Amino acid sequence: MAHVISDECIMCGSCEPECPVECISEGDTQYEIEADVCIDCGACAAVCPVDAISQA
Repeated sequence: MAHVISDECIMCGSCEPECPVECISEGDTQYEIEADVCIDCGACAAVCPVDAISQA
């Protein structure tokens, strides 16, 4: 399953460079993960300072 970013996202940007498949992008109010591309590696969740990223 792909990871998802919740409303707790503070738009710090720490997750985006950690994604090996570049499926994270900046949205209007929070970062977003493209579910079809996500390989569920968890690298983004490991660096999120507010634990806004979890498995769907």
